[in-house]
Amino acid sequence: MAKKKKEAIAKIKLQVVGGQATPAPPVGPALGQHGVNIGEFVKRFNDRTQANLGTVLPVIIDVYKDKSFDFVIKSPPASVLIKKAADLAKAANHPGREDPVGSVTQVQVREIAEMKMEDLNAASVEAAMRIIEGTARSCGIDVVKATD
Repeated sequence: MAKKKKEAIAKIKLQVVGGQATPAPPVGPALGQHGVNIGEFVKRFNDRTQANLGTVLPVIIDVYKDKSFDFVIKSPPASVLIKKAADLAKAANHPGREDPVGSVTQVQVREIAEMKMEDLNAASVEAAMRIIEGTARSCGIDVVKATD
């Protein structure tokens, strides 16, 4: 006899800091309205994200009819990785209208592109690098050639 697939009633997308999820907003209200055990989610999420402590991580939570849930943790947003590589706390307020606030090298862009490859709509690492370079420009961060 074939195993029955659970019927999903909701798909919740959140961005939560790795290893630091709490029942406070945005997690609590988003899960509470679907009747999910918030404490169980927080514990499971924090256990799975100890390696990415302090990094913002997108998470997609599937909630089922019996109030159980599964979740998938995606790679950090490109802008977060770019700011970390450029050693910046904040991107430019008006990118393109003010001087660049920092810079990243082509090597750093390649590393970020390889990390984000499965989440990007790109056929090759070079195409993924162009996407990451565009994100860097929109953050007011220059992409420079490495001078090794």
